[in-house]
Amino acid sequence: MPEETNNPETSFASRSRLGELRLAIGFLTRLPVAAATGDLASAGWAFPLVGLLVGAIASLVYWFAIQLGLTALIAAALAVAGGMLATGALHEDGLADFADGLGVRGGASEKLAAMRASGIGSFGVLALIFGVLLRVLALAALIGPAGVGPALIGAHAGARALLPWAMKHEPRARVDGLAVSAGRPGQGTALAALLIGLAILILTMGASRGVIAALAALLGLALLPLARRQLGGITGDVLGAVEQLAEIAILLALVATRSLVGR
Repeated sequence: MPEETNNPETSFASRSRLGELRLAIGFLTRLPVAAATGDLASAGWAFPLVGLLVGAIASLVYWFAIQLGLTALIAAALAVAGGMLATGALHEDGLADFADGLGVRGGASEKLAAMRASGIGSFGVLALIFGVLLRVLALAALIGPAGVGPALIGAHAGARALLPWAMKHEPRARVDGLAVSAGRPGQGTALAALLIGLAILILTMGASRGVIAALAALLGLALLPLARRQLGGITGDVLGAVEQLAEIAILLALVATRSLVGR
């Protein structure tokens, strides 16, 4: 029999990937994970896997609510709330701040100052209301754990898969802040995140609806040219807004295509 050998390089790569996954979970969620050090940009490939985890948590909340006899609308609202609790409303906060920045009169410096302010303005409140409302209504329209569970997992994973691409290719609006400290992922890392996100969408939705949902998610990237014009580039808040818009777009696409064969 051939003698078994351990490959130190393979072992190191496995530990490195696991550390990057822990780092991504620790950054993107409030879930208790073992502390991990490293480069967040290099961990970008794992962002859609974190989305899968958050979607699974939200799906479990929905399932329990349905088992308790609650309506589909209430269960959908609780599922969205469960996802926000798991992430500490990280991306919702970004959406609200970006909306407030866009609503301020003046140049990029005034808009960036409004986004960094501790309070929340009327534009931010409205963005949060519409964002939560659209997600809740979309999930309620899908009806039942068999439809809602895959939708939550796919939407959370697919939306987060876009973030490394934006981090790689977009200029920074500030010389400090989250977008700067996170760094720039490599091209391979950004592409890996996109492919993992697409694979999760196809596995959860089927080929036809998964591809349609992936195309809908690209709507989130439409915020990037707007951020360049209004702010001079991206911030952490812009990335949060990208995730939120992509998540909403995926859910709405799934509602619009729920009659397609292949779910």
